[in-house]
Amino acid sequence: MEPGRRDSLALLTDLYQFTMAYGYWRAGRQREPAEFELFFRRCPCRGGFALSAGLGECLAFLRAFRLRQPEIEYLQSVLPSTTEKAFFDYLLTVDASEVTVSSAPEGSVVFATVPLLQVKGPLLVVQLLETTLLCLVNYASLVATNAARFRMLAGPDKKLLELGLRRAQGPDGGLSASKYSYIGGELRPGARPTLKPLDGDEPVDFLPLAESWLRRVCQTLRVPQDRVNPGELAAFVSYAIAFPHHFQGLVDTYCIMGSGIPNFCAVALALNQLGYRAIGIRVDSGDLGKQAREIRQVLRTCSADFQVPWFATIPIAVSNDISERSLEELMQEGNEIDVIGIGTNVVTCPLQPSLGCVYKLVKVNGCPKLKLTEDEEKMTIPGSKMAYRLYDATGLAFMDLLALEEEPPARAGQEVAVCLLGRSEEARRVTPTAVEILHRTYFKDGQQVCQALPSLLEIKSHAQASLSMLGPAHKRLQDPEPYQIAVTEKLHFLLNDLCRSSR
Repeated sequence: MEPGRRDSLALLTDLYQFTMAYGYWRAGRQREPAEFELFFRRCPCRGGFALSAGLGECLAFLRAFRLRQPEIEYLQSVLPSTTEKAFFDYLLTVDASEVTVSSAPEGSVVFATVPLLQVKGPLLVVQLLETTLLCLVNYASLVATNAARFRMLAGPDKKLLELGLRRAQGPDGGLSASKYSYIGGELRPGARPTLKPLDGDEPVDFLPLAESWLRRVCQTLRVPQDRVNPGELAAFVSYAIAFPHHFQGLVDTYCIMGSGIPNFCAVALALNQLGYRAIGIRVDSGDLGKQAREIRQVLRTCSADFQVPWFATIPIAVSNDISERSLEELMQEGNEIDVIGIGTNVVTCPLQPSLGCVYKLVKVNGCPKLKLTEDEEKMTIPGSKMAYRLYDATGLAFMDLLALEEEPPARAGQEVAVCLLGRSEEARRVTPTAVEILHRTYFKDGQQVCQALPSLLEIKSHAQASLSMLGPAHKRLQDPEPYQIAVTEKLHFLLNDLCRSSR
C-alpha cells in the first residue's frame, strides 16, 4: 500500500474481527444497532493530558471502506473451510453507509476514559472497523502529544526541527511522525529546499575567495591554518555554490573550534561578499550548550572585526539524540541555541511506545453494555453519552463530564451534581462558568458531514489554543495534577445498577 493511501485498508485488521463478524452473522445479529467508544485508560508519558490526532485519516478510511472481490477471496483462504459461502456474499455488501462517528476536533486536549471517537452503526460493521481506527488514532495521538511535551520544554521561541525519518518505523511511520509532530509541537520537517544558482554579472572562482577569507578568519581567531581540514572547506564550498541563499554548515565533523568554525566563517564571509547570507550552523555532538556559547562568541568577534553586523546573529542549531531530559537541561542552563533538531525521541516515543487506546462496546440493540472485570481500570462506562468540558471563572478547564445522551445538557452558570471517577465519595455539586460540548459529528450515514477538514496549520493552532485553556498544574511533564473526570448522578446510578446485576 502506498503511504497516505486510505482506499485499501479494509484488510488492515485482525483475523479476529472477521471471526467475530461471522459469529454475529450466524446468530442473525449483524444489523443490530451498536455503539463503540475509542478511548485510552492512562495519559501517556506519565503526563496529565494527550492531544487527539488521526481524525482525518479515519474519515478517509471510512469513506472508502468496503470489501472487494480480491479481498473476499483472501478471506476465504484464511477463514475455516466450514465458513458458509453466504457469509462472504454478505461481506461484499458491507460498507460504512450506516455508520456515524463523533469526535473531538483534531488537535484537542483529551483525557483518559473520555472517548476520542464514538462510533455507531450496524454491529457487524462497527466491529470490523475496530483495529483500523485504533491503528490510525493510537500513533497519531501519541506523536502529537510527545511533540507537545517537547514544545512546552523548549518554550515558544525556540525553533524545533523533526529529524526522525531515518529512525522511524518504516516510511508510513516516518511520514505520519512528521505530520503529527507538527500538530503537537510545531516541529518542522528538516529538509532543505531547492534554490536558485549563484548569480551575478560575472562568475566568481569561489574556492580561492573562500581560502582568502580563511586566512583572515584564522588570524582573527588565532587558529593555526595548517590544522584546518581542507576537505571540510571543500565540502562547505561545494554546498555554498549549490545553495548560496541557504548555506548551513555542520561544524563537528572534525574539530569544532579548530576546523569547523573557521571553515564555516570563511565560506559564510565569502558568500557575504557576493551578496548572500548564511542561514545557520549546526552541531551534532558534544556539550551542545557549551559549544553554542563558544560559537556565538566567535560569530560576534567576526561580526565586529569584519564589520558584518548580521553575522553575530547567525542561528545555531543543535541535534544529538535530544530527549526530554537533555532538552530540559539545555533550557535550564541558558544557551545561545536557536534551533533544536529532535529525531528518535519524538518519532519512536520511548517513554511510552503506544498510547494504549481501546475500542469497547457500550450499547447494542438499545441496551447499555458494561465490561466488568476485577481490574477496576478496565471497566467501561455504559450507554450513549455526551461529553462536556467545564471551565472555571479564570477560563481554564477543570473537569470533563460524561452524561447520558438523553439527559439535559450541562449549561454555564447552572449547578450540576457529579461523581468523580475512581472515587467512592458521594456526589458533589459544581457550577461551571462555561461549558463546551466536546464531540462533533464528522461522519453520518456514509458521508463526511463537514465540507472540508481543517488544514494542518489550523489543527496546530487549535492544539495550541486547547493547551492554553489547561492549567499549568495539569500540564506539568512530571507529576502533573490529575485532571478531574466525572459522570452525572444518573450515569453513576446506571453504572452501579449494571455492576450489581452482573455479579
